[in-house]
Amino acid sequence: MHVYLAGGTGAIGPRLIRQLVQRGHQVTATTTSAAKIALIESLGATAIVVDGLDAAAVGEAVATVRPDAVVHQMTALAGGISTKQFDRSFAITNRLRTEGIDHLVAAAQATGVSHVVAGSYTGWTNERTGGWVKDEDDPLDPAPPAAQRESLAAIRHLEAAVRAVDGTVLRYGGFYGDPDDAMAEILHKRQFPLAGGGTGYMSWVHLDDAAKATVLALENNVRGVFNVVDDEPAPASEWLPYLAGCVGAKPPLRLPLWLVRLVAGDVAVSMLTRTRGSSNERAKRALGWEPAWPSWRQGFRHVAEVSA
Repeated sequence: MHVYLAGGTGAIGPRLIRQLVQRGHQVTATTTSAAKIALIESLGATAIVVDGLDAAAVGEAVATVRPDAVVHQMTALAGGISTKQFDRSFAITNRLRTEGIDHLVAAAQATGVSHVVAGSYTGWTNERTGGWVKDEDDPLDPAPPAAQRESLAAIRHLEAAVRAVDGTVLRYGGFYGDPDDAMAEILHKRQFPLAGGGTGYMSWVHLDDAAKATVLALENNVRGVFNVVDDEPAPASEWLPYLAGCVGAKPPLRLPLWLVRLVAGDVAVSMLTRTRGSSNERAKRALGWEPAWPSWRQGFRHVAEVSA
């Protein structure tokens, strides 16, 4: 098939291009920077410069390419994430998840593209009550921390827009797998503490596994909402010290909630003490997907060894 990938140079974009091309698909991928055209082309895709927030440009690009499917992977997080000013960190990404998805869906409908796939997120978005592992039928958080309200509203918008056209929403867990990730340096500086008991859960997914699930959703023409995470949701008290050990850092500091709240805000406290993990059973069953890295334990260790 011919896939139009909006966001070809983000965290998952290059891996998705590589896997699609290896499986014989044609890919046209967008970037906002002419300097990144060579990267996309080196992976075997056609590169075009498109601003995902420009409705006319998106409409013209999709109409020219006339793909079989469109995929939304647009984010803008190169400047890092501040837990204290979470929504500010996600401001442009939130626009891409609202205006950007609206432009892409409109272009797909105008061009007769029948399948829209979009990357979403699962983790801190889950309702923070009840069981510690949620599935796709559980509600999103009705009352997130104040600094995450705009970001959750943007995720709700993206998912509603895709579901309205019988598309596919892939809720990825926390990404890892990039050897150049800055997390190792943060852990060595002991700047990522455990808050209280570290009871907040996290669901991880290796970037290659996330790309694989996306390819399968396209090839199998599967519709709906799916958590794309590994098999082992785990509390921060387990995964954070383990990750520190993998990169050769000292164990994380354990700080009282009041101090973490003072330094990093309510979002950090919530994510480290109340966030729920996510189940991948639906994705495995419907997509025929099995992660190559079923646990972050093996995945973290592998990435650390590759990076060493």
